[in-house]
Amino acid sequence: MVNLNFALESQTSEFPQDSIDKPSSQKTSSFNTRHIGVNQQQIQQMLQVLGIESLEQLIDQTVPAAIRLNKPLQLPAAKSESAALARLKAIASNNQVYRSFLGMGYYNCLTPPVILRNVLENPGWYTSYTPYQAEIAQGRLEALLNFQTMIIDLTGLEIANSSLLDEGTAAAEAMGMSYGLCKTKANAFFVDAACHPQTIEVIKTRALPLGIEVIIDDYAKFDFSTPIFGALLQYPATDGTIKDYRSFIEQVHEAKALATVAADILSLTLLTPPGEFGADIAVGSTQRFGVPLGYGGPHAAYFATKEKYQRQVPGRIVGVSKDVHGKPALRLALQTREQHIRREKATSNICTAQVLLAVIASMYGVYHGAAGVKAIAVRVHQLTVALAAGLQQLGYEIKTESFFDTIGVSTGDKNAADIIKIAADKQINLRWLDDKAVGISLDETTTEQDLIDLWQIFAGKAELPFSYAELLNNKSSIKEQQLRTTPYLTESVFNRYHSETELLRYLHQLETKDLSLTTSMIPLGSCTMKLNATAEMIPVTWAEFGNVHPFAPLEQTQGYQQLFAELEQWLAEITGFAAISLQPNAGSQGEYAGLQVIRKYHQDRGEGHRRICLIPESAHGTNPASAVMCGMKVVAVKCDRNGNIDLQDLQTKAEKHKDNLAALMVTYPSTHGVFEAEIKSICAVVHQHGGQVYMDGANMNAQVGLCRPGDFGADVCHLNLHKTFCIPHGGGGPGVGPIGVMSHLVPFLPATPKTAKEAKPIGAISAAPWGSASILTISWMYIAMMGEAGLTQATKVAILNANYMAKRLEPYYSVLFKGEAGLVAHECIIDLRPLKKRAHVEVDDVAKRLMDFGFHAPTVSWPVIGTVMIEPTESESKEQLDRYCDAMIAIYQEAEAIANGSIDPEDNPLKNAPHTAQSLICGEWSHPYSREEAAYPAPWTKEHKYWTLVGRINNAYGDRNLVCSCEGMEAYKE
Repeated sequence: MVNLNFALESQTSEFPQDSIDKPSSQKTSSFNTRHIGVNQQQIQQMLQVLGIESLEQLIDQTVPAAIRLNKPLQLPAAKSESAALARLKAIASNNQVYRSFLGMGYYNCLTPPVILRNVLENPGWYTSYTPYQAEIAQGRLEALLNFQTMIIDLTGLEIANSSLLDEGTAAAEAMGMSYGLCKTKANAFFVDAACHPQTIEVIKTRALPLGIEVIIDDYAKFDFSTPIFGALLQYPATDGTIKDYRSFIEQVHEAKALATVAADILSLTLLTPPGEFGADIAVGSTQRFGVPLGYGGPHAAYFATKEKYQRQVPGRIVGVSKDVHGKPALRLALQTREQHIRREKATSNICTAQVLLAVIASMYGVYHGAAGVKAIAVRVHQLTVALAAGLQQLGYEIKTESFFDTIGVSTGDKNAADIIKIAADKQINLRWLDDKAVGISLDETTTEQDLIDLWQIFAGKAELPFSYAELLNNKSSIKEQQLRTTPYLTESVFNRYHSETELLRYLHQLETKDLSLTTSMIPLGSCTMKLNATAEMIPVTWAEFGNVHPFAPLEQTQGYQQLFAELEQWLAEITGFAAISLQPNAGSQGEYAGLQVIRKYHQDRGEGHRRICLIPESAHGTNPASAVMCGMKVVAVKCDRNGNIDLQDLQTKAEKHKDNLAALMVTYPSTHGVFEAEIKSICAVVHQHGGQVYMDGANMNAQVGLCRPGDFGADVCHLNLHKTFCIPHGGGGPGVGPIGVMSHLVPFLPATPKTAKEAKPIGAISAAPWGSASILTISWMYIAMMGEAGLTQATKVAILNANYMAKRLEPYYSVLFKGEAGLVAHECIIDLRPLKKRAHVEVDDVAKRLMDFGFHAPTVSWPVIGTVMIEPTESESKEQLDRYCDAMIAIYQEAEAIANGSIDPEDNPLKNAPHTAQSLICGEWSHPYSREEAAYPAPWTKEHKYWTLVGRINNAYGDRNLVCSCEGMEAYKE
């Protein structure tokens, strides 16, 4: 018989005693002890290693007293997982999920259950990081190569990236790329008035700070006597019309400008692709390929162009190279980091993608294949033709002559608003086009009953003069010259996995090629790869959140509005700001939005000439890129040898530029992982000279509950919800990057349908009003379950874990930057440069050898070349922290063996890492070290071994021979 008393004693000993004894208002929930990876006993053990008596003493020595928040955050008491889920379910029930026929680039769709369960709901896919260490990301990279191939095929262009944030952002990036490529002095960008309205709004926002004139008009009436550098066209148009853009694009090219076509991805299975009628760039959304609406996101946009523009493509491109054994291997290609290298010369700040959503869309294509997606498109079109025919028989005029899935309907002597109201009474949403016209968009989920209901709405009665069956086989409205004649999705991957068994195995095979948080810790400095708890993830796929159109009427989305209001209130309390905007759907967008707010503030005060942005030399590459995109001039500020901002240099440059100073961009704790004691003085200097302080919130995980940016001088700050607030990284996206602002900046926050009349918003940053709304549920759950005490404890433990690892590694590696008490914040920079001097061991050798130990490398060579930045987060166990330290110590000892001559300097485990099973088993073993040393360098690797599928990848070869599609891969193999 089990000793139940013993079991209970064992369990309770693992939990902090104060979680039991505190009054209910202060009690941490049981979730707190699940989220934080160490228990009270282990905390004391780690403190002993540091020579510090208590966690409070550690925090007192780490966080400057001048900025400490000496009161608890005013947040609701922590809830258990079940209680939080029940509360959020009650909130979700306030959303009314109507049948949506709104269109505008957003469609209901069917996520194949095998993809839903094995990708979207699978932590093996959603907890991995951006594939910068390609050898341990071959599965994700293959899925993204499939995505690129699918986009290349469907658009008829030569190269595609691995996704962008949304269609509006992608169109804006196309404008920016066209502007940079234009050889003339043209300063105007033409946008056809028939583009989706939300795309037009994002374009206008992005163009303004760059001084670009946006001309919005009917493309057929445009006078080319006005010089333009580019043009944007919608295909099909927002009202559903399929237009022939050939002659217009020829005129665009005659004007030495570039033509961008925003194309519906499903329609391209039937319509002539943009690349075949002259488009230079094609953009769009892949949402309808199996990704839920989610009130606007997250969704994967696509971006395709001609091969000659490959170095100007924003975002990331997956390319094919080879490993040291000559085996084909995938990695992120040439321009992936170029935007960061360019810094203030960058044309885009995009360092993020929508990888998880791009994987879903690509697998939708893989599962259905060419015949399957075409069948879906044909059915949608047939239903739209039938709908139009029925409405015509009822006496209505169809405004769209040639269409795919969307029609405009003239309402005759009836008001459009009245018909929309009748539809709403039947829980159906129609689109208002004007007072006498409505739009109707059909999709993959449309049924026979939907058409009957729509006809009855327009007929004003239940009885119809025709039947569904007799209208179903009407002739297509697509003109013969508009039909696609070229094949697509011919590659083997799109023709092999059409049964669930085969796709299930394929997905699992790809998953096992990758290292995610399901394998081991990913201690990436500045990237905060913490637990994405299952309870946090569950609500994402609830229908009440997933099946809501982003432009559904506000009265139908009261659940979402409550979610937003509560999350905004909580984030404002955590940061000390007056208000929060949830719209930016990436950290890079948060940077851009924050600087735009500052710019608008200066303009509103008659100081639009303030354009100088001070940025520390150590800043993340997106910081200067964001400033340039906002029309600012970047001036670098020096850092001292401890990694802190050089206060004297800051004062000198602030004084020099005082008449034109717009902002300082600063990361806190610093990019070097230290709480700068002078942060208040730094902010004061900027304010004294008329500037605003923008804080990069990448390191907010070291502040929650301990200090608040709004209290010590920041005017605006973006938060990475995919870091500090537990939204998973998804292999390189999704993300959410909301901004918080002080009261004087509130009127300038990004526009939404609820923007007050007295506000002066900067305009739309994302295509959807609340960005990636559906995944905000994750951060809501995290805060609700942690409560004030849990959040604060998590921050303290994150700082403890980083200092513990730094202390354990210090006898072997130098810790580059420390605070005044000799401590780091929540991350630390370990110097590997001495290994290079003594043993010719490069930082990449260490990164690849860590794979043999079953670990992901820390952040490599940033912010200091030849170093690694380690951030363990609060989620990891002491056992995992110790294993990682043991691996780093073992690697140090291998390097020392090289230095003292006992290991060959060229043929050794470090230089040959990572070791694949094939290289160990097949053929002769000629290395001077054993197979066991290569494959099982630590005891735990014999318990569970993660194997890389490929050896070290030759990046230079791949850049010289760029191949970025499956078809290209086959050619490469030959």
